[in-house]
Amino acid sequence: MTSPLISPTSEGRWTPRLWGTLLVLCAAMFLDALDVSMVGVALPSIGADLGLSTSALQWIVSGYILGYGGLLLLGGRAADLLGRRQVFLVALGVFALASLLGGLVDSGPLLIASRFIKGLSAAFTAPAGLSIITTTFPEGPLRNRALSIYTTCAATGFSMGLVLSGLLTEASWRLTMLLPAPIALIALVAGLKLLPRSEREKDHNGYDVPGAVLGTASMLLLVFTVVQAPEAGWASARTLLSFLAVAALLTVFVLVERRSAGPLIRLGVLRSGSQIRAQLGAMAFFGSYVGFQFLATLYMQSLLGWSALHTALAFLPAGALVAVSSTMVGTIVDRFGTQRLIAGGFALMVLGYALFLRVDLDPVYAAVILPSMLLIGAACALVFPSLNIQATNGVDDHEQGMVSGLLNTSVQVGGAIFLAVVTAVVTAGAPADPTPQAVLDSYRPGFMVATGIAVAGLLITLTGLRPRRGRKSAEPSVVVARSTPKEAERVAVRD
Repeated sequence: MTSPLISPTSEGRWTPRLWGTLLVLCAAMFLDALDVSMVGVALPSIGADLGLSTSALQWIVSGYILGYGGLLLLGGRAADLLGRRQVFLVALGVFALASLLGGLVDSGPLLIASRFIKGLSAAFTAPAGLSIITTTFPEGPLRNRALSIYTTCAATGFSMGLVLSGLLTEASWRLTMLLPAPIALIALVAGLKLLPRSEREKDHNGYDVPGAVLGTASMLLLVFTVVQAPEAGWASARTLLSFLAVAALLTVFVLVERRSAGPLIRLGVLRSGSQIRAQLGAMAFFGSYVGFQFLATLYMQSLLGWSALHTALAFLPAGALVAVSSTMVGTIVDRFGTQRLIAGGFALMVLGYALFLRVDLDPVYAAVILPSMLLIGAACALVFPSLNIQATNGVDDHEQGMVSGLLNTSVQVGGAIFLAVVTAVVTAGAPADPTPQAVLDSYRPGFMVATGIAVAGLLITLTGLRPRRGRKSAEPSVVVARSTPKEAERVAVRD
């Protein structure tokens, strides 16, 4: 239930407290994205200072992904059952402490442990924060605007993280670990005052402990297996047995959820074609982008000899375009609907990737790389807010945390899986004579795989544009988004 202190005015204007609530939630999402992008540039300095091997450095990144991707389902449902405000604030406090720990430790294992704890914390703040937005802002233009600003903060945090890491690492890698701590503490203090108090779900049928254990174990093992597969070998006994174990855990998880009175994930949610397209679209979009960025960063630094800061500035136009467009995306969604925007965004991303295939060993940035970055930025601006809106529209308040956790899980698992696939393709084509041109040629199949993943996402999205027989082609969410709150309520009842 939305508090009258933070509810929009009758004219639809946002109160100062409503803006404050959104800014607190945006700060947490900003930190999640910032933390992911900042650590990459600092890895060489961390390895030299702490004496870590390449495999150990990998776990500074993978530890965060493991905690984040493995516990999102549990985090989303915990927000519904234990209270969104409580879960968000506790997890944000743990995130701040883990950031402080990460900047002070002198041990590789402790640093990896702090990264895992930060990922675990983000697995609770992300779905809790998203569900606070969707239960505070009424479905329609107000929520669309809020979600467009919210998702824009993630893209802005990711872009700024690349630039800040290049600057901070020049002084000390520890600053990249410490920077999120004061921001998280400020957001925590503000959240204690501004976030609406949320009631726990009263009518739930107990806690689905078996489902929580099985769901968390299956996601942790899946992410761990995918992260380790390039090193262990995709066809190795270890990898195949791990995937078999994941399949067995997921099968048992589904059986448990079908029989549970209060499931961790209500499987009926996935009977909606719109929901399935949102989840698959999230996997394809983020997975293709992570694979592209990984290869593009290697190309710029290893082959062109660009510095970390130079590389970060090359990616900056994409993030800047997302930030500038934040206030407009909600209005565009109201007019055209989520499916059309997602399809348009995927088309722009495919074109951006295709243009990047023209790169050589002496590119003209403005003519070769910049057009791709602008197209990718436009795609992110359209797709990410639309995916969040599509996944959460029409979902009851008591299940918003669950759906938010499911969507974030799709994003993280998609990123882990498709990055591993792109890495495997490039590794398989590694040249025996690593001349610069031969290395660049070995990168091209990886770029083509990233493009193919985006094409698959586009095709999945296009299936939702087919008009249903006897109904208008516009989605119900579009009709709701164009309505006043009272009209939206009548539409919801009628549908």
